[in-house]
Amino acid sequence: MIRRPPRSTQSRSSAASDVYKRQTLNRTGYHGSGNATDLTKQILADPRVADFIQEHGLSQDEIKRSLPKFNQFLVECRKVKEGDVSYIAKGYEPILTMNEGYADVTYKETRQLKEQQEQQAISKRINLVSLPQSYRKITFADIALDDVARVDTFETLVDFVANYPSPDQKGLYIYGDMGVGKSFMLAAMAHELSETKKVATTIIHYPSFTIDVKNGIKDGSVKEQIDAVKEAEVLVLDDIGAEQFSSWIRDDVLQVILQYRMIEELPTFFTSNYSFADLEAKLSNGRQGDETWQAKRVMERIRFLAKEVHLRGVNRR
Repeated sequence: MIRRPPRSTQSRSSAASDVYKRQTLNRTGYHGSGNATDLTKQILADPRVADFIQEHGLSQDEIKRSLPKFNQFLVECRKVKEGDVSYIAKGYEPILTMNEGYADVTYKETRQLKEQQEQQAISKRINLVSLPQSYRKITFADIALDDVARVDTFETLVDFVANYPSPDQKGLYIYGDMGVGKSFMLAAMAHELSETKKVATTIIHYPSFTIDVKNGIKDGSVKEQIDAVKEAEVLVLDDIGAEQFSSWIRDDVLQVILQYRMIEELPTFFTSNYSFADLEAKLSNGRQGDETWQAKRVMERIRFLAKEVHLRGVNRR
């Protein structure tokens, strides 16, 4: 009776292991028909892997135990480079780190993600009320200085940002014709304050705000709306004087906001088509006749908070 020699289980196990290694290591992007040893050499020859091994002085045993992680690292790097849709860590890039004696893969934010998050944070600190959302993106670099009449105002705003916060700083009351860039300049200032000083600015279209406050009488939100404005870190009241005149708005809304900001010495800016004198005349014309003293009280606070600046120029809209 002829007996067959016993099968070599060791040989079969080794072959299976070799196939598994080739299948695993081929995912690195080193495509080829080489065996597991060749593919391992290719992985270890990758400059990023080689630099990591040298930097951490890995022993042969540590390199062997780290091989699956080196493989994972290269797979993930390839996915990032190729824009593979299966890469789930969007905005993060793989890096090699040491973890209890062998390599591991972790992820850090990409430069693009950091820049995106920073821009979102800058935008979030600019609170726009009834104004175009595009105002969030205006910077000092966008301000045209082709007219010498604009330079002084621009430089004053640049100095304000550079020196903020300072107890001696006053806001500006910028008045001039429509379209000369009053609101545009202050939106740029708000962006610069947010980017360089991490300061929040609230820019309110004042005529629209007065309508919202009047409507707030119905739902009892008047105080809440006034408090949100008066407590703003930096406040811009845009287009003051263009609102429909109301003694109540002047005395119980505007006066309250200005009084609080004067006491707390909070930076306050204004834009208007009216000079100080013209705005005072408008605020004096109440239903009860001459309300000069009520108007003077408001103007006293505006003058305390802001310096009057006449911005001249052509309509840029």
